[in-house]
Amino acid sequence: MPTIEGEATGDRRLALVVARFNEFVTRKLKAGALQALEEKGVPASAIDEIPVPGAFEIPLAARVAAESGRYHAVICLGAVIRGGTPHFDYVAGECARGVARVALDTGVPVIFGVLTTNDVDQALDRAGGAEGNKGRDCALAALEMASLLEKLKEA
Repeated sequence: MPTIEGEATGDRRLALVVARFNEFVTRKLKAGALQALEEKGVPASAIDEIPVPGAFEIPLAARVAAESGRYHAVICLGAVIRGGTPHFDYVAGECARGVARVALDTGVPVIFGVLTTNDVDQALDRAGGAEGNKGRDCALAALEMASLLEKLKEA
């Protein structure tokens, strides 16, 4: 049985949609993503950073980027940290649904790198701390998915 797999290769043009809210976390996610892309040979000139106010705004910016035809993949980075109100549930849920919808509607890999954590420590652990850097993981996933979709279209 043949197997079709993507590779995390660097010959890609990428959009990096980054929420400014909780910037003390998203800055670290962005650094992890950029480091991974550099290691894979993606030149800085092939990456467009698209800052947005918060996680709720990520899906719209991701959609416009994906529909532009300029990018092989869109990486979405943010951090929604649970507080004492239901605001977390609305923002986190709508952001996740929106990002998934953009990918399915456009056929462009749109990677969900929005941390949804119970507290600041969990967010920092996932942004370069004890749990690694999810920004890095998302950058590698974007490269792999872009490659995979190309191979699937050729197959």
